[in-house]
This record gives sequence, structure tokens and C-alpha cells, in this order.
Amino acid sequence: MRHRVAGRRLSRTSEHRLAMRRNLVASLFEHETVSTTIEKAKEVKDFAEKLITLAKKGTLQSRRRAIAMLGNRDIINYENGSAVKKGTIIGKLFSELGTRYLDRPGGYTRIIRLSLRRLGDNGQLVLLQLVGPEESSKKETKAATKRAARKKAKKTAQVKETAEAEEVAEAEEATEAAEVTEADETTETDTREDDANQQQ
Repeated sequence: MRHRVAGRRLSRTSEHRLAMRRNLVASLFEHETVSTTIEKAKEVKDFAEKLITLAKKGTLQSRRRAIAMLGNRDIINYENGSAVKKGTIIGKLFSELGTRYLDRPGGYTRIIRLSLRRLGDNGQLVLLQLVGPEESSKKETKAATKRAARKKAKKTAQVKETAEAEEVAEAEEATEAAEVTEADETTETDTREDDANQQQ
């Protein structure tokens, strides 16, 4: 029995399993999408996310740990029939992928089930992909909409308060102006009466 033993055996020896995991994750980082079976994808997903978390730190120690865990194979493209080196997996992981997910707290990969089955053993095929930089998690979008609603409500409240304050200020100015004109009128009438009394 395998009580409290984590991970799938995948009908492989431990060395074969480790090499397969490294190869799948390296291909995922290179091409950003890989087609495989659902069991392998679930087994590899955690390993890929741990490496991306290391890449987000960006320190020399984390780079050395990533090389020890994954290896550092070259990225090679074929142009005009000749092989051209474009960099390394660790270089892309730390320079491009680590910076892409700096603001994301986790969930860098996703598994998409395909309607296809593998011909040999009828295994369920899936796509293991890296999440794009423009896509955010559902929690983040909900929190962002709540924040936007709060900001909007706060702005409308501030606008109402300023409008009310302006109306009150205008009303006070109008009453002050009316009082001043009344006082001017009373002084004018008083001076006229005094002039009339003096003439008599």
C-alpha cells in the first residue's frame, strides 16, 4: 500500500519520471503550451509553478536552484535548414516569464481538456499552457470590480458634497448681498429723512 505517498508513478522508474518531468516543463517554458495526457499534466503543473515562483525572486540563489531542479537546455530554432541558438530555458524563465507574473500571486498554468484521444491507448489528451499576462484570476477581477464600484460611489458622494457645499455658499452669499442692500437702503432713507428734517 502507498499510504501518504504523494505523486503518481506513471508506470516509470524514478529516474525516468524525473527526466520526463524536466523535459515536459522545459518544453512548456520554451513553447508556452504542451499537449500531453491529463495525468502527466497534473503531475507536472506543480513543478512548473514552483519554478516560476523561483524566477519571480530573481536572485542568484534561486537561479542556481532552478538550474539544479530543471537543467539548462538550449532553445534552438531551425532557420533555413540550420540550427540557431536563441538562448536557454533558464534565461527565458528568469528574464521573460518571471517578470511577466510579478503581480500574480499564483496560478501560472492551466489545463484545457481536448476532445481528442490518443490513438495507442485511448488516453485523454489535454493542453498544458502558461496563462497569458493579460489574463487575471477570477478573484482579482471580482476584487477589481468591487474596488471600481467603491471608487465610483466615493466620487459621486464627493461630487454631491461639493455641489451641496456650493449651493449653501451661494445661498449664504445671496442672503449677505440681500442684507447689504437692505442696510444700504435703510441708510439712504435715514439720510433722506435727516436732510428733509434739516430743510424744514
